[in-house]
Amino acid sequence: MRRFLASSIGVTCAAALALPLALTSSPTAAVTRPAADSLPGSTQSLPLGPLGGDRAGGPSALRDQGLARRDVRPFSLVGVVWDDPAVELRGSVQVRTRGTGTATWSSWQEVETHNHEHAADPGTPESDSGRVRGSTAPLWVGDSDGVEVRVRPEAGPAEQARAGTGAGEQARPESGSGEHAQPEHARPQDQTLALPAGLRLELVDPGEHPAPPADPQADTAQGAPAKADGALQVPGRDQPGQTDTAAAARMTAEAAAASAVNADLAPLGADAVPALSKAETEADLIAAQGGDAARAKPYIGPRPRIVTRRGWGADEGLRERNFAYTRTVKAAFVHHSATGNNYSCSQSPSVLRSIYRYHVRSSGWRDFGYNFAVDKCGNIYEGRAGGVAKAVLGAHTLGFNTNSMGIAVLGSFTNASPPKAAVTGVAKLTAWKLGLFGANPRGATYLTSGGGNLYKKGSTVRLKVISGHRDGFATECPGRRLYSKLGTARSASARYQGR
Repeated sequence: MRRFLASSIGVTCAAALALPLALTSSPTAAVTRPAADSLPGSTQSLPLGPLGGDRAGGPSALRDQGLARRDVRPFSLVGVVWDDPAVELRGSVQVRTRGTGTATWSSWQEVETHNHEHAADPGTPESDSGRVRGSTAPLWVGDSDGVEVRVRPEAGPAEQARAGTGAGEQARPESGSGEHAQPEHARPQDQTLALPAGLRLELVDPGEHPAPPADPQADTAQGAPAKADGALQVPGRDQPGQTDTAAAARMTAEAAAASAVNADLAPLGADAVPALSKAETEADLIAAQGGDAARAKPYIGPRPRIVTRRGWGADEGLRERNFAYTRTVKAAFVHHSATGNNYSCSQSPSVLRSIYRYHVRSSGWRDFGYNFAVDKCGNIYEGRAGGVAKAVLGAHTLGFNTNSMGIAVLGSFTNASPPKAAVTGVAKLTAWKLGLFGANPRGATYLTSGGGNLYKKGSTVRLKVISGHRDGFATECPGRRLYSKLGTARSASARYQGR
């Protein structure tokens, strides 16, 4: 805890990777590299092609792309990617899947296509790496071994106008078209919008968790956990101040580095950062600020329990080697992952491993995009590597990743209400993390836009300290039902801080 305020400013931190190497004289911190094929998870990437169709489906039916039903290797999460991240997929993506080992196919499910607003800021090394691809949001479908997908382009303006005319009516010519106007079939605006080039279906298998957490006893629609505090627990490995020394001895250099940046909060190789009382959290912060016991108590919430990347089974070999930081944390942007609500809390680590693999391997990002995740039971998870108490630069809110953090609530909350436990998890996390940087959850702050569809690059924008993604970018995220709960989260977070 003593060093968490000493974060780098907008640079990558190679020094963190060297930290565990100094500890290798201890048998509990030896660093070795397992065989590559022992790492969990895999991705199948399948090119999409024309589906054809009959003319009764309209002109767009002839331009659909997708895959007919087919058998595939097991997977649990799907998404669609394409070559150019600057191009939007204007249309719809639908999938249906077959449960592993069954003959049962799901109904068609919609995949969220508007995902480009979850990304690194324009002009940053991550954005300009040359590896980034356009992508839909990922969708969690559970254990599956069959898939079918269809991608249908959005109708062009003239086609939409024709669709709105009555039966037997013809679309009226445009004003001023004249005798030299192009024939109707040749007008570009009459065509459906083109789909992006290089469409591929990504099928992600999260692999087995190295040490699966116990399944909560009552995994209801509201995510009620078996334990009173709702915490996922790894038997024998989740006690505060303890770690599995044998597991630590097998850590790769990348895994040791990802754990070492939390070394002030938990032992090397810990599966969770333990919770602290409010008094303990205040004492730690005062000590970090110089140890002046006479100064006023800081406004900060009790540190919540946070499942580390090791705790949810992140393969540290996937991400970029170094960590990237920003100067401070002035605001928290709340998102929904748009991955659907058909998961149990015991599956949350698998959902996270799938999203992580999709962000890095499929979308071309440097790491998991969000700084934190919260599941339907209110469990809090470390997201992008670099240290849970540090100002880690994420890729969550296009234009406003600098001096902010991103929190993804696992699920889709446009039509479904978020569980109370998830909103409480957001409040507890922000009360602590914003408190480390002196931010008031009920207040407002100013951020400089890195460029987006609401605010031009370089403009100074006044935003609430706890904002929804849609406050910084014109998007549906975090879903209207979750967005409506942010006032509750702000008030609760401020109370946890003692305001």
